[in-house]
Amino acid sequence: MTDTLHPQVAPAPVGDATGSGAPKKLARSLGVVGGTLLTLSCVTPASSLFVIVPDLFNSLGSYTALAIAIGSLLCIAVAFCYSELGTLIPSAGGEYAMVGTLAGRFAGWLVFIQSLIVVMIVPAIIAMGTAEYLAPIVDIDPSLAGALVMIAATVAGLLDLRANAWITGIFLVLEVVACAVVSVLGFAHAERGVGSLVEGLTADESGATSSVGFAAILVAMGTALFVTQGFSTAIYLSEELENPRKNVARTVLWTLALAVAIILIPVAALTIGAPDLATLTGGNISEMVTAWSGSTVGTFISLCIALAIINAGIVMVIQNSRVLFASGRDKAWPEPVNRAFGTLNRFNAPWISTLAVGIPGAALCFVPEDQQSMLTSITGVAVAALYLLVAVAALFSRRGARKDAPAWRQPLWPALPILLIVVLGYVLTQLDPVALAWTGGITVVSALYWVFYLRPRQATRWVITIPEDDEA
Repeated sequence: MTDTLHPQVAPAPVGDATGSGAPKKLARSLGVVGGTLLTLSCVTPASSLFVIVPDLFNSLGSYTALAIAIGSLLCIAVAFCYSELGTLIPSAGGEYAMVGTLAGRFAGWLVFIQSLIVVMIVPAIIAMGTAEYLAPIVDIDPSLAGALVMIAATVAGLLDLRANAWITGIFLVLEVVACAVVSVLGFAHAERGVGSLVEGLTADESGATSSVGFAAILVAMGTALFVTQGFSTAIYLSEELENPRKNVARTVLWTLALAVAIILIPVAALTIGAPDLATLTGGNISEMVTAWSGSTVGTFISLCIALAIINAGIVMVIQNSRVLFASGRDKAWPEPVNRAFGTLNRFNAPWISTLAVGIPGAALCFVPEDQQSMLTSITGVAVAALYLLVAVAALFSRRGARKDAPAWRQPLWPALPILLIVVLGYVLTQLDPVALAWTGGITVVSALYWVFYLRPRQATRWVITIPEDDEA
């Protein structure tokens, strides 16, 4: 594209703490295992299962597993696009670097805005679920608990990445154990057959049942995509993965496969094992676990979930700080902001970018309860739009010099990206109109910033740099 600049023509880099004149690069210190642990921790299967899935149970009842399965199939095609583009463009900028390099800088800017919506909102949404699962030990206000989780995650995000990989790996084991226990208990207390997974029934508190149409799945698809959202973290870590030409794709695909299994199996078990449809639709998973196993196991599961949420917060802050770091390096802002976001501490962590993610995230935890569901809906819209724009960029991945570049190549190209564009475009039309309006409004304001500030300064602003891959 004529408005895409490549590394060799990038302007003077963002300043850093040492005053070095070379563009700052993050150290390559992660292999596939470490990258997968961090990425899977960002998907945080237990947090998705216990914090996000109950909303799907409330609206879809026994159709919840089917909705997640459909969303997972879409995510396979999305993961193929991410894997190919991430090996072509291994940058901490993630989606915006990939799309901006292949489809033009304005497209990259729109992607950056969608990713910024996601990275600023998602950690707070997850963190606010902590209080419910700490209840067996301590009674704490959900907003305060969420803010404390965000602060703890921010502190952890200032440390060395390899150390965080071990911390999150330990927490991840506990949340996988919690999901496995839920699965065993659900299947052991089966009340209905496998066919119930496609019956599409809900029930109110009185026990009166009602049917759920397939159209309801489309309305809830933004949330269903949100359940497994996070496998893209491998893209943000691509500057820190060893041999990214191979390991980015491996990390993305392994993470998605594991996440789908860890989430979908317990959802199926809960659907089959719930004592009645009213309990299932109520979505209180902790109560179901306690009823099946007693208070001791229920408390253990609750604590595992609380740790999973903290784990998710740590990884999300790490991931999201890399996005702001890259935006500063690529000069998306006035120079003082660029310099700040590009500053690294002694642990090679972008410390100001980390604070810029963590502190607003803690503040978002105090959003009134009646508006919290809107945050989830807005995030669902942004995720769907983000995936759609990545699919568009995938259509440009085999043109010119990129055609023969060393990279992992997705199967069924260009059929899968085209299919994704059509499906996700339709899904966007079915999502919450208010959430669409909010996301659209943010995007319009950001487009005006592009028109009046970035575009007139194309030579010195929003210059997407791609760190050289020493093994390319």
